[in-house]
Formats: sequence, structure tokens, C-alpha cells
Amino acid sequence: MRKRFFRKLGVIFIPPILYIVMRLLWFTYRKKYHFIDEPIDGQCMAITWHSELLISPQVYRKLRKNHLTSAIIAQHHDGELIARTLKILKISSIRGSSRRGAKSVLISAIKILKEGYSLMITPDGPKGPRYSMSDGAVALALRAKLPLMLVNYQPHTYWQVPSWDKFIIPKPFTTLEIYHQVLDIQTMDKDIAKEYLQSQMKKYSLK
Repeated sequence: MRKRFFRKLGVIFIPPILYIVMRLLWFTYRKKYHFIDEPIDGQCMAITWHSELLISPQVYRKLRKNHLTSAIIAQHHDGELIARTLKILKISSIRGSSRRGAKSVLISAIKILKEGYSLMITPDGPKGPRYSMSDGAVALALRAKLPLMLVNYQPHTYWQVPSWDKFIIPKPFTTLEIYHQVLDIQTMDKDIAKEYLQSQMKKYSLK
């Protein structure tokens, strides 16, 4: 009972604190943008690794301030914290994952895409393996028929959490090398698209 009570309190108070910490850190960083491709102006599907969630949504919002966007977030306690934090960044959420309950997530995602939203996914979430590309994520990318916006970054100095994804926390006042790519996989079959997407994302990610 007590554990449930504190969890409910955490869901209310932790996201605003996380948001403040994220923003404070963001303003200390020196940011170098590497536009491999020109930024997308219209609807798109944004893709980043789970380990990069501290920074990538903020990069996305900087580049696309006024775009309606929804992110696929897992249905567990940590997912609830992430969803509520992203909501402060004006990114709504679809609860579920491209690995578990993929069919219902696909239906919800297609519905929201038809409403004009862009979509954000972490293809190796919620439990990995790190830098893996789930079949569900690739299927959704092919079904959406939208350009893919890839956001990755490499901090000069950082901490890594001892978790499955080696979650990255750039140290205050460090430099972020931020990479932006735009891919089109519509003419590829699923296996080729999966391999290509994974290799292009890993190219600009921490090893």
C-alpha cells in the first residue's frame, strides 16, 4: 500500500523535476549541429535510441517547435514518467511498444498519423538489446510512408548509467555533437530496411 502511494506521488512530482533538470543541463551544453540532410518541414517519423532520450527530444523540439508530435512509450512505471515528462515538451504519447502489443500500437499510430501528427519512436526500447532494431518499428516506418528523421548525438564527456541501454548523461558544460539525418526506406523490403536503418543510426552513436 505504501509503495503504491509513493509511486503515485512520484508520477506527479518526478516528471516536472526531470524536465527542469533536462532543461538546465541543456542550457549548459555547447551544441554543434551536423545536418547530414536538410531538416524536414512536414510530417515525419522521428527515431532515436533509448539511451539518447535525455537529449534527443529536446533537439527535436528545437528543430520542430510547432509540429504536433506523439511518441510511443512503454506501458510500465518508468514509461509513465517518460510520458509525463515529454508531455511538458508538448509531445503526447501512445502507450505500448513496437515489441509487445505491436498490433494495437500500430492501429493507434496510424490513426494519429492520419490526424497530421508526426511520430517519435525508440526502436530498441523498452528493454533492448541496446541499438537493436525491432521488427515492429521497421514495419511501422514502412506503413507510415513518411520520411524518417534520425537524431543521434555524441557528447565529449558523459556518464553512462549501468542499465541495458547504457543511458547517456552528458556532463554539464560539455559539447554535444548532434547529428541529423533524413532517410527514405519506402522502396526497400523489410529486412534490408531494418539493416540499413540500424547501420545509419549506429554510425553517429556512441560505441
